[in-house]
Amino acid sequence: MKNLFQIMIIGLLAIFNSGCKKLVEIDGPITNVSSKDVFSTDATAIGAITNLYAKMASLNDLNGTNELPTLSCIAGLSADELTLFRLANNTQMFSLYQNSLTSSKDFTYWSAIYSELYIVNSALEGISISNSLTPEVKQQLLGEAKFMRAFYYFYLVNLYGDVPLVINTDYTINASIKKSSKSKVYEQIIADLTDAQNLLSDRYLKIDCITPYPIGSEERLRPTKWAAISLLARTYLYTGNWGGAESQASKIIENTAQFHLESLDKVFLKNNAESIWQLQSVNEGVNTFDARTFLLPVSGPGMQQNPVYLYEGLVNNFDDEDQRKNMWINSVVVDGIIYYYPYKYKVPPKANTNTSFIPITEYSMVMRLAEQFLIRAEARTQNNNLEGAVLDVDKIRERAGLAATKSKFPNITKSELLELISKERQLELFTEWGHRWFDLKRTGKIDEVMAIMTPKKGNTSGWKSYQQYYPISIDELKKNPNLMPTPGY
Repeated sequence: MKNLFQIMIIGLLAIFNSGCKKLVEIDGPITNVSSKDVFSTDATAIGAITNLYAKMASLNDLNGTNELPTLSCIAGLSADELTLFRLANNTQMFSLYQNSLTSSKDFTYWSAIYSELYIVNSALEGISISNSLTPEVKQQLLGEAKFMRAFYYFYLVNLYGDVPLVINTDYTINASIKKSSKSKVYEQIIADLTDAQNLLSDRYLKIDCITPYPIGSEERLRPTKWAAISLLARTYLYTGNWGGAESQASKIIENTAQFHLESLDKVFLKNNAESIWQLQSVNEGVNTFDARTFLLPVSGPGMQQNPVYLYEGLVNNFDDEDQRKNMWINSVVVDGIIYYYPYKYKVPPKANTNTSFIPITEYSMVMRLAEQFLIRAEARTQNNNLEGAVLDVDKIRERAGLAATKSKFPNITKSELLELISKERQLELFTEWGHRWFDLKRTGKIDEVMAIMTPKKGNTSGWKSYQQYYPISIDELKKNPNLMPTPGY
């Protein structure tokens, strides 16, 4: 495993020398790297952690092992957000869309995430024992590594259910490790995020992980204390800790010096004040994976390129006066058929334009303030603070041009308010990082919704509840004799 780690780090540093210098400048070239060497200097230690963000922001396709940003498309196909064009020319996407995955026809994030968790755990071990790092750098990198471990496990547990909880690099243990329960994984996520809050800077830092950007001119590309708070608020919401969710979300909402809701046309621009954490593309001529995937050409969706478009039920769920429909959805008409597509990101890749230069005006949004208002609204509703919840949800509705809840629904009940918040989450966060797919599961609505949706996708066998979790591939099951399949598969 040490040799594997050396190979991986060499690859990471090569990526940084060629494509990621906007994120971090490192010494080079490096041809022989051991784990001790990697964490002995500020530059190489920063490079090892920063590569995790670079990998997520790298050019992904929709085949095989994928990085997490593809969830905006993949989970959207699993749920009720996207339609696969004529079932496309991809057997994996066909099975994914029809909710008919198997262990031999999986669409896996498993191997990619566990590979990155190995790097995170190696970093935590190496940075912790290093005596040569600048103290401020050491503290920030430990915080980033703890945050990233929590981040990866949050998605693993919501994609697969019970998963192995790997928190060290001991191969003799990890090669045969069993699954841990979702509750146990969430305990680790909460512990890591609590630590990360105390370790991470409350300012956005430059490439040296020491110098903060002036407020108002930040590059919001490294996780901060606020990213840890944001994910902790979400985690508390998912685990039913309403008080914790409200408290954590409030910390960000009340930090008006760094964060505020933007107008709809600015939400997905780089470094805008609504963003809590963004990813910068490392691929020339491409601002975001989402634009590359979702923006339809005038010829419409295709069997191989641009194979998805918005499900008409989602489009129809927007009220006529909802400005999100006007600003964040676009359409093309082909042979008399209207194809709607996500238009949150508006800059197409260079291959889709007639220009040789693509200005970098958009970064991929990972976490943003609007979600925190919706988290706090839901938590307050669950705690019977309907008045406070209405104030929060109206921040989102009024920005969208919708009537205030208290005027349109003056006598709204707790159950009705929860339904309204669920709808606002669907319309505000559509095709963003699997929010809808996860919301259906955590609120217990997935069987009801997918029993209707799955036949519409052409699956005559119907929806089965276990399909809310993705299968573990048969290759992964063969590697670990103690790893049990996802139940149902």
